[in-house]
Amino acid sequence: MQGNVSRRRLLAGAAFLGSAAALAPRRLFAQTTRNALPPSAPLPARGEFLIRGATVLTMDPAVPDLAAGDIHVRNGDIVAVAARIDAPGAEVIDGAGMIAIPGFVDTHFHLWTSLFRMFVRADTPALGYFPTTAKLGPLMSPQDSYRAVRLGAADAISAGITTIHNWAHNTRSPEHADAELSAMRDMGLRGRFAYGTPVGLPDDAPMDVAGIARVKKDWMPDKDGLLTLGISSRNLGALTVGGPASNASRGVLTLEQLKRDWDAARSLGLPITMHTSGASPIAELEKAGLLGPDVQLVHPLLTTPEERAIMKARGVSYSTSPQLEARRAARLGVIQLGELLEAGVKVSLSTDHIASISADPFASMRMLFALHQHRIGARVPLTLKRLLQLATLDGAVDLGIADRTGSITPGKRADLVLVRTTDTNIAPAGDPYEAIVSLGMPANVDTVIIDGRVLRRGSRFTAFNHPRIVAEAR
Repeated sequence: MQGNVSRRRLLAGAAFLGSAAALAPRRLFAQTTRNALPPSAPLPARGEFLIRGATVLTMDPAVPDLAAGDIHVRNGDIVAVAARIDAPGAEVIDGAGMIAIPGFVDTHFHLWTSLFRMFVRADTPALGYFPTTAKLGPLMSPQDSYRAVRLGAADAISAGITTIHNWAHNTRSPEHADAELSAMRDMGLRGRFAYGTPVGLPDDAPMDVAGIARVKKDWMPDKDGLLTLGISSRNLGALTVGGPASNASRGVLTLEQLKRDWDAARSLGLPITMHTSGASPIAELEKAGLLGPDVQLVHPLLTTPEERAIMKARGVSYSTSPQLEARRAARLGVIQLGELLEAGVKVSLSTDHIASISADPFASMRMLFALHQHRIGARVPLTLKRLLQLATLDGAVDLGIADRTGSITPGKRADLVLVRTTDTNIAPAGDPYEAIVSLGMPANVDTVIIDGRVLRRGSRFTAFNHPRIVAEAR
């Protein structure tokens, strides 16, 4: 019976993909636009609370880890971290049997594709991620974008991700940007919205600079300090993944076209991110004078030692998405974490998308460690603590917000996660870094706090109707 059900769903998905592109968007979706008005539903208040008796992994060299300690939070600020804190009147959150870590910082996440879980099949090329997004991307209304981001954010928050670089490479209009930013705000996320170009836009068409400027004017600076703005660039040179669908939908620019878009972004003071899903473009970008600390590249698979030296010198960062990069054929390169760390290049961790995986930074850290040990081993030492740093503080450094988040440091904002060590897959817990990186799963995430708001407690959302989010996405 299960096989028949799966087959029916697969055939239904294929039929939908075959017919959807022929239908006008207005016939498929209601056209509802969100905007920069206040949230439709209030988030939990920022109060004063004390996390009592947790094992604390601070990720700050100046703030020692604690086998058992307290974290005092007031109005969203981390006030103190110590073995014992007295805070009369503060709500007490029992941290016994839990590990407190900074919230995970995900530096490359296509939230807009979260809706396509029902249709993508990783083992069926015709229903793969790239053909699916190429066909359905042009049909998305602002309301669809809003619902997709909400769905992806719910998955991310439940996994302990508190900051997301929302890589929005299907921003079909400023209203679509409003919708995605509204969803990030309504879910209480911290993050950057990277305004991209719509799926199917001709390569010679410029980026929507006027639309980006309007969104910047309406949204920035964000009064809560949670949201920032950037741009996601089309690729330089031919792509080597995704086949014709990827080339047609994602954009492949000449150096002159790329410079046109990047100059426009820089005139607005916005950071830039770009996939490197083909031959490494770093030498060409350097020759054109385009690299700088405002550039983040994604998918480090094919860099040379000379290019890594250039990135180190220019302050360029690289985001790696190991769960999906590991699916690429060997001819497309290997995940070069060890080489980048050895060269001193800034590196961070990301999910990529959840159309065919779930948001799981624990699995991403484990996969990176296993691949590193398999390829390089002790030649470039990699500790479990370094992997947790990659998933937290290094992500904040990548996004330029390490002064606000990424570590459990007095004076920073309270983006905190409590992970249970009493669950069957961890207990009895020994070394806390071993417990988090080698054994942890999203199911162990008990409490998620973003900017001092408790958004998840006892593995349940405190503010969101998850069944409704899923129903609207469906």
